[in-house]
Amino acid sequence: MGLLTIGSFAKASRLSPKALRLYDELGLLPPARVDPVTGYRLYAPEQVERARLVAWLRRLGMPLVRIRHVCSLDAAAAAREVRAFWARTEAETAARRDLAAFLVDHLARKDPAMSPTAPALSIRYAAASDTGLVRESNQDTAYAGARLLAVADGYGGDGGPASAAAVEALKRLETDGVPAGGLLNVLADAVEEAERAVHDAVGAGSAPTEAGTTLTAMLWTGSQLGLVHIGDSRVYLLREGELFQITHDHTVVQAMVDEGRITPEEAVSHPQRSLLIRALGAGADSTAEMRLQEVRSDDRYLLCSDGLSTVVPADAIRRVLAGPGEPERAVRELVDLANGSGGPDNVSCVVADVVAGG
Repeated sequence: MGLLTIGSFAKASRLSPKALRLYDELGLLPPARVDPVTGYRLYAPEQVERARLVAWLRRLGMPLVRIRHVCSLDAAAAAREVRAFWARTEAETAARRDLAAFLVDHLARKDPAMSPTAPALSIRYAAASDTGLVRESNQDTAYAGARLLAVADGYGGDGGPASAAAVEALKRLETDGVPAGGLLNVLADAVEEAERAVHDAVGAGSAPTEAGTTLTAMLWTGSQLGLVHIGDSRVYLLREGELFQITHDHTVVQAMVDEGRITPEEAVSHPQRSLLIRALGAGADSTAEMRLQEVRSDDRYLLCSDGLSTVVPADAIRRVLAGPGEPERAVRELVDLANGSGGPDNVSCVVADVVAGG
């Protein structure tokens, strides 16, 4: 069979002539020959399979640059790339689905304030931060108040001032009012203030690109908890005896897990497990994860730096949180567990209980 005109090839590959011209310009699907007189693009029949692959990948939503990479691989490697792309897409879709669910619930309420018939809720809280057994100084900052719960984990030469500045910028939320329906907007503004405060704190010391901080915080309004999260500190929820991690680590290794490149078990000992892809600091991606958290009486929340989560298994954390005692006892036990596992890093914990009654 001879070469196909662009029209015939478009029908065979189910790509439009316009798309074929674009893919030629991008070097993704060049024609077998271009007529020197007419300039018509001519395609070989054996190019149909590649063209259909491009069409299928576009339907998946894969960017053209990644499609070009996939098309350059052998079949087995291409399959791995498609699997990794789809795993990442599903993870991102799940995160957007959760946010959409919270927003639908939030916007559907006629009055965002607590219903007069709903039981009054309050929180009891405690915070602890410890240098650990290896580090010379503590670059973590932990805070718990009547409205604000926060953990920040600094890194670099000025990591301590960076984490302290981020949390200090959020402390105004303890006294500032939150307009009806505006909790997420208030948190977004507070993160911007925290980012500026971090830049000011590290600007006079070490090189700005070498210092910054994570920031994970929750704001209590009396009826809602708003969550803001940047980095690899975490929030866990203990509900009816089950422990849930409700934040997603913003790290290189977690992205590799999301894409299916490594398993969660391999991530635990990966040499790049602490490398952040989001943080507050010069040159860092400071995009915050924000959402509203459903609140129930008897919920227990834990905010912690990775000095706890990387050395203490989730089952051990659950046992402490599910045990008897007030938040003060839980934070002491969690810090002791981290230090009992070698205390290789600073460790910070905030525990908050949602209780009935004002």
